[in-house]
Amino acid sequence: MKLLNVLFFVFVSINFLHAQTKVVKMSATKSTDYGVSYSLPKTVLVIHANFEKITKKAGPFAQYAEKYLGVKDQSVVFEDQIYYSLKAIHVKCKGIVDINASYLVEFKSKTTSPFVYLTEDGLICTINADYIPESDNNNNTRSAQPVSELSTLPSHSVYTEEYLRAGSIGKMAEVAAKQIYKLRESRTDLLTGEAENAPRDGEGMKIVLANLEAQEKTLVELFTGTIKTESSNAEFEIEPDTNIEKAVLFRFSKYFGIVDSEDLSGSPVYITVKNLENAETQEPIDPKRKAKESQSIVYNVPGKASVEVFYGIDSMFKSTLPVVQFGNKQVLAPSMFDDKKGPVKIYFYPETGAIKQIIQ
Repeated sequence: MKLLNVLFFVFVSINFLHAQTKVVKMSATKSTDYGVSYSLPKTVLVIHANFEKITKKAGPFAQYAEKYLGVKDQSVVFEDQIYYSLKAIHVKCKGIVDINASYLVEFKSKTTSPFVYLTEDGLICTINADYIPESDNNNNTRSAQPVSELSTLPSHSVYTEEYLRAGSIGKMAEVAAKQIYKLRESRTDLLTGEAENAPRDGEGMKIVLANLEAQEKTLVELFTGTIKTESSNAEFEIEPDTNIEKAVLFRFSKYFGIVDSEDLSGSPVYITVKNLENAETQEPIDPKRKAKESQSIVYNVPGKASVEVFYGIDSMFKSTLPVVQFGNKQVLAPSMFDDKKGPVKIYFYPETGAIKQIIQ
C-alpha cells in the first residue's frame, strides 16, 4: 500500500466544484505511422472524511434559564466547549496513469479516418467514437448560505435602558426575561391582528416578524448559550498494490479533529482492502509482447476488492470496488478493425481502462 497524502480541507461555506474530465482527440495519420500512443490506469482509492467542529458558548444567564424561561438543564450550555465529531467516511476509485502500461493503437493505412480520444494524461477513452465526459453532478454539493440582513443587526438593539442599568447578573437576567415575553406578546398581537400600526402588506409583516424573532433569539441565547456547527472534509489517497489489513489512514481527536497517523492524541481510523479475485483462475498475459505481435488493443480487466474503513470498532464504510491492480490485462483481436463497412467504435472507462461498449 502506498499512502499518498492528505490532499485538502474544505469548509461548508465553500462551493465544492467538480470539473469534467478534459479529453483530446488524436488522429492516426501517415505522419504518425497510423498509430496513437495511449496509457492504461491503475487504481487509487480516494477516502473522503466528513467531520464537524462544534463550538459551544455558555450564556451569562445560564443559571437562570429554568427560573425565568422554564428551560431545562439539558437544553442549556453551562460552559464553553470546542470539540470535533467524525460524521462519515466515503471511498471512491480514481484512475491515474500507470507508467508501466503505455501502448500503441496501430491502424492499417487504409482505415477510414481512425482517431482516438485520450484524457490530458493520456488515458484511453474511445477509439473511432466521440467521447463526452460525464459531469460529476454531486447532489450533496453544498454552498454558502445567504446571510440574512437581520443577522447583522447590532446586538445592543435588543437591550433596554432598564437592562443596561441593572446592577447585578440576577437583575439583568430578570429584565432580559421580561423583554423576551414582551417580544413574544408583540408577535402574537401581530399574528392575531390586535397590534396597532401593524404593516399593511405581507412583505412588511414578514420583515417585522423576522426582526422580532431575531431580537428574541439574541436574548434567549443569553440564557441557553449558543452552539455553532462547522462541517469540513479531508481527503486521503492510497494505492492498493496488495491486500491491506487495518492500516492507519489518520487519527481523529475529539479535541483537535483530524491529526497525523502517528499523533497519539487521536484514535486511529483504519482501512482494510481485500482482493476478492482468485489468483489461480486468472490467466495473466504479457500484454506488450502480445500487443506487438497482434497489433491490437490492450485493455484492463479490473479485479474486485472489499474495502472497509473503521473508526475504533465502528465500521464507517464498507463496499466492493473495482481495483485494476487486482485484475489483469487482455487484448482485442486485430481482425475486428478490418471491417470495411464502417469503423468499429470502442468506448472505455478512463478510470479503469476497462471496455464499456463495442459498436460494430
